[in-house]
Amino acid sequence: QEGSLCAQHCLNNLLQGEYFTPVELSSIAHQLDEEERIRMAEGGVTSEEYRTFLQQPSGNMDDSGFFSIQVISNALRVWGLELILFNSREYQQLMIDPINEKAFICNYKEHWFTVRKLGQQWFNLNSLLTGPELISDTYLALFLAQLQQEGYSIFVIRGNLPDCEAEQILRIMRVEQRQRPRLIGEEAAAHMSLQRSVEVGQGLEEGIVDEDEEELRRALALSRQDMEVEDEEADLRRAIQLSMLGTSNTTESSHGGTSQTAKSTQAQDVPSQTPGGTQSEKLSAEELRKRRQAYFDRQSQQQAQSTSPQQNSQGTGRPESEKGSQAHDMDTKHAQ
Repeated sequence: QEGSLCAQHCLNNLLQGEYFTPVELSSIAHQLDEEERIRMAEGGVTSEEYRTFLQQPSGNMDDSGFFSIQVISNALRVWGLELILFNSREYQQLMIDPINEKAFICNYKEHWFTVRKLGQQWFNLNSLLTGPELISDTYLALFLAQLQQEGYSIFVIRGNLPDCEAEQILRIMRVEQRQRPRLIGEEAAAHMSLQRSVEVGQGLEEGIVDEDEEELRRALALSRQDMEVEDEEADLRRAIQLSMLGTSNTTESSHGGTSQTAKSTQAQDVPSQTPGGTQSEKLSAEELRKRRQAYFDRQSQQQAQSTSPQQNSQGTGRPESEKGSQAHDMDTKHAQ
């Protein structure tokens, strides 16, 4: 289909050759317009009807490429072919089976297309399709009835069609159609949809790649934060170890027995050194916090235990001093 030249395609598909051009069909249309003008002038060139007729555009063609049924009928008359309305009373009285005809021309609004028998098979030669559509004999009558329900006007072709190569081939062989042709618009829409799907797929892949890169950047940022946290934790562990050593030395100088216990506890809590780093450095931050809290708890318990004997000794020493003081007083009185 090119433009709105469906009438031209309809005639050439019917005759199976490039027999008509838009120029030739336009010439036929102008000839029909002139014949109509002459008939209207017979009523008087000064009449209102004639003036109105001159102001109206042509009814046989327009700028889009549409041609009327009169143009098509006159074009086929050159080939000795005649058009008969399919649903007319004259034709219906003949009660002819559609499969016994040679061809049909169908029209709806400004669209024309041909249905023709080639060999022993029927084909829908609609120029809006991507190719010929095979129609079975049993489906032909139903197909024509469906077109009538959709508002199509159907014309039967009477006369001998010119011989063509397709007719010669299909006389000796039959064809099978595995996939029906699509409308040209549907084919273009399907192609655009496929292209759009490919573009969307590529966009999704690019989006996935971008998401992966973004996740990688986030992971690197988190790893850098973890490294900074680990460095801070390492500094904190060193400070704790130093404070633990200082506390151990103080406790050892003040309380000898308790010092041994603190050293034993410190030996358990202070991580051992390895060639690759300390054991604490291999622990997670949570485990380090737990161990540090446990150490502080044990330190608190040890301080509580060390403080309790001192209080007991101080409580016992106070009465002895009082007794010493009383004895001294008694001696002083006795000396007096």
